[in-house]
Amino acid sequence: MTTTTTLIVPRSQHGRFAAHPRAIRDTRSAWLFIAPFGVFYLAFLFGPTIYMFVMSFFNTSTVRTGLGSFAGFANYAEMLSRPDFWSSLWHTLQFTIYTTPPLVVLAFLLAVLTNRARHGQWFYRLAFFLPFILPSATISLIWVFIFTPSTGLWAFTEQLFGITPGAGVLSDPNTAMIGIAIATLWWTLGFNFVLYLAGLQEVPRELYEAAAVDGATPWQQIWRITVPMLSRTTTLVILLQIIASLKIFDQVYLMTGGGPGISTQVSLQLITGTAFTDNRVGAASAASVLLFIVIIVIAVIRQLADRAAARKEF
Repeated sequence: MTTTTTLIVPRSQHGRFAAHPRAIRDTRSAWLFIAPFGVFYLAFLFGPTIYMFVMSFFNTSTVRTGLGSFAGFANYAEMLSRPDFWSSLWHTLQFTIYTTPPLVVLAFLLAVLTNRARHGQWFYRLAFFLPFILPSATISLIWVFIFTPSTGLWAFTEQLFGITPGAGVLSDPNTAMIGIAIATLWWTLGFNFVLYLAGLQEVPRELYEAAAVDGATPWQQIWRITVPMLSRTTTLVILLQIIASLKIFDQVYLMTGGGPGISTQVSLQLITGTAFTDNRVGAASAASVLLFIVIIVIAVIRQLADRAAARKEF
């Protein structure tokens, strides 16, 4: 014979269920644990972001204290009328186009192949993720050495195929951004690879076994089972990759310095140059706000597209 215990929750005066004392204590404890992060978030992220918006309406400078004189929308009008602002924004979008598709597709394919490997999965996980833990300065030095004209590994490979090495990948305005994209691809592929590999661990093996019994080929299993099951992971990877690519700075600054000329100058490089070289923090803040708006718009469009695709499936 079994007995059941019924938990009676008292009602408040307004007819609603009153909160249990233990639940109240747990809630307070949770807020206490979150409080340190909240303080740092407000102090070092949310606060400076609000201050950036405020500075964008003033002639703030690094050589004067305070906000400076009120400029209104003059900083925004100046940035929108500067050709180098639009060129830097295009270079940022160009880098995003070069890097996002391969970083998503290659990460997915490598994760699928690694997940199907019967032996040595640890080695592939280590090999693909290891470059991601290296700092950007190290990655930049490695690839500057690879792309060195005449003596670099890239020039040596060209000689093996009978191609005469040119002035160098990073020295040509037409190929410099492609060289930076290749370096970034090698550097950050491991992060997306790990995300996909974690998602594959959640896909039940029984689905593949049942599909194999029904005569599905490996490609059909990937297309009909793996791709739909990893749709949320793909959405996350694409969104994170787009945002990361739009915030590109380190590789460009260390590998080309924005050159040759300004052929690889990206938005964040223009912003830092305006703020710390020209000492015009207000104008740089306006450029930062415009870049922030672009990132938000692209992220929202991507989310809306995913929701529309999900509704069509149902």
